[in-house]
Amino acid sequence: MSREEKAAYRLDVWERLRRYARPDSRFHWDFSKFIPDFKGSERCAERIRRLPTYRRARLLFITPDNCLEHLREKCIRDRKPFLMTPYAIQRDFLYLDPKAVPRGMEALASTLDGIERFAKPMSLRRMMRLGRVDMLITGVSIVNTRGVRYGKGTGFFDIEWAIFRELGMVDDETPIVAVAHDCQVVELEFPYASHDTIVDYIITPRRTIKVERTAKKPAGIDWRILPRELFESIPPLQELAEIKGVKYPVSSLGDT
Repeated sequence: MSREEKAAYRLDVWERLRRYARPDSRFHWDFSKFIPDFKGSERCAERIRRLPTYRRARLLFITPDNCLEHLREKCIRDRKPFLMTPYAIQRDFLYLDPKAVPRGMEALASTLDGIERFAKPMSLRRMMRLGRVDMLITGVSIVNTRGVRYGKGTGFFDIEWAIFRELGMVDDETPIVAVAHDCQVVELEFPYASHDTIVDYIITPRRTIKVERTAKKPAGIDWRILPRELFESIPPLQELAEIKGVKYPVSSLGDT
């Protein structure tokens, strides 16, 4: 599928989503800049809390998407620590320990501005000491029932997953959950590349969909195809290259 075709699908879904979405304080209705919150996202958070994988989880990763604010608050109240990236992964990962959030401040700490007050920035080396990430939750622009998801077109979640995989914090069995409004879930067939991250669950206000996965999850960063602008704008990628002894750019299988 061409970039133009993907963009057309996103625009079609965004048009439908606007009926249910909530505008962002900075980006308003420009869904190319953010994953919006929507009516019913609080029900999605409750559905996730009922998943056995959530109940067992000791450490989660939650993307900085507006539709996951309710879930972040539930995690804090459930005393489940989580990792999150700042917008566009332009700084270190953030680690929020619910113990750092005073009682009565849970809702504030779940917002993107609030989490900056209570979370600790973590280098990848420090993050590795936390152990395994038990569950990853992300918003989407569009997702099909086979678990192929498209975000804003930036590839940030694929990079976040690949970083965790390179660090040994996740593996092919680590569950990935996509949160979406029902209008964002489609039956269309989407092609996907080896670096695309397929989800295991799709959670909407009305449904919990268990995906019958047929593809393996990406094994890490493919340094040969990583765009220079992403490498230069994402400090955790630069730290990962240092940890792995990768000399970027990589031009062939033998260049590390």
